[in-house]
Amino acid sequence: MKKILLFLIPSLLVSGMASAEVSAETAFVFNTFFFIFGGILVMFMALGFAMLEAGFVRKKNTSAILLKNIALYSIAGIMFYLVGYSLMYVDVSGWIGSLGGAFYNPSSDELALLDGADNVAAIADTGYSVASDWFFQMVFCATAISIVSGACAERIKVWPFMIFAAIMTGIIYPIYGSWTWGGGWLSEMGFSDFAGSTIVHSVGGWAAVVGCLILGPRAGKYSKDGKISPIAGANMPLAALGTFILWFGWFGFNGGSQLALGSALDAVAISIVVVNTNIAACGGVVAAIILSQIMYKKIDLSIALNGAIAGLVAITAGPDLTNHFISMIIGAIGGIVCTIAIPMLDKMKIDDVVGAISAHLVAGIWGTLAVGIFGGGDLMIQIVGILAAAVLVVPLSAIGFYILKATTGLRVDEETEAVGLDKAELTTIAYPEFN
Repeated sequence: MKKILLFLIPSLLVSGMASAEVSAETAFVFNTFFFIFGGILVMFMALGFAMLEAGFVRKKNTSAILLKNIALYSIAGIMFYLVGYSLMYVDVSGWIGSLGGAFYNPSSDELALLDGADNVAAIADTGYSVASDWFFQMVFCATAISIVSGACAERIKVWPFMIFAAIMTGIIYPIYGSWTWGGGWLSEMGFSDFAGSTIVHSVGGWAAVVGCLILGPRAGKYSKDGKISPIAGANMPLAALGTFILWFGWFGFNGGSQLALGSALDAVAISIVVVNTNIAACGGVVAAIILSQIMYKKIDLSIALNGAIAGLVAITAGPDLTNHFISMIIGAIGGIVCTIAIPMLDKMKIDDVVGAISAHLVAGIWGTLAVGIFGGGDLMIQIVGILAAAVLVVPLSAIGFYILKATTGLRVDEETEAVGLDKAELTTIAYPEFN
């Protein structure tokens, strides 16, 4: 009898606890922690992009690409603080937010709490700390410009790139974000993009396309007779490390986009998102490997790495699907379209150093469409959202790049490109023993 009671009592307690709702303050704490933890994981993706890009560029440009990655993250943080968050989320009335929240600061209630006010109940009712939300949204903003960095590597000047990073993170990304996550006209139409296949990845991808077209290809990439000369990256182990770091950070990218961890429902939803994110990446890798073998009679490691990223990007619009098999298929198709897009871009003489356009833009478009095919989104509205991103980002990016080209200059000269950006624009050479 004692043994039965010892078994039953804990079970009854657990059952009672499970059925009871947590307090508003407890939910506030969990939600805030979840925002911060998810943001930290997404921030870690900055290292993933840096390592991936450092692996795909030649050794003479390694320090330059690393500088651009730490600079773009820092610029994104400053610009999102100054104007980006405000334009994206404050008083959005259809087309753009206001500057009423420029120079972001914690809420007055949060500051009062820090000063000793007994206003926990008022704070808890907001659901989460405003500061945690700002941080989580900021790291997404930085991800968008990271895509441009890799695609335009090895021939864009350092300072003009940093200026464009400020334009991208302070104006372009926040405007499209206000249309979607900010509650603007696309959101009102019913456009669905859970964690940003289009909002983050396609926006960055469209800017990358414009940058590559205006910059032109690297010297020696394409001959006059149309022959394509592959330019191998210097360090594939670094590229592989970067890919695994991105994969790891993506669990915060997608999982964190549940935006809450204050209930059992949230916990279950996050678990589903994490599994879908993982299995989609797996599908992208396997599909890319198989297609690489078919296309080239050998497996290409760079294609496998981009297959993983493409699978992750593809599922990002709809990782909340409850059917894991469909998520795997979405990721696999992402890997396929990415693998097909890489040689197609080469035929168009669009020189994308890391395959960012294929992995982020092309796979991002597919993932956004997949929500309308397999998820609960309206396919036509999804198409409108995709086109809206292109209509906004392409002309604004072109204006920014052309102004920089006419003023500061955009592309390094032939001599600088030949010796490498490390030696020409920086004081630090990544691999001095090889120079």
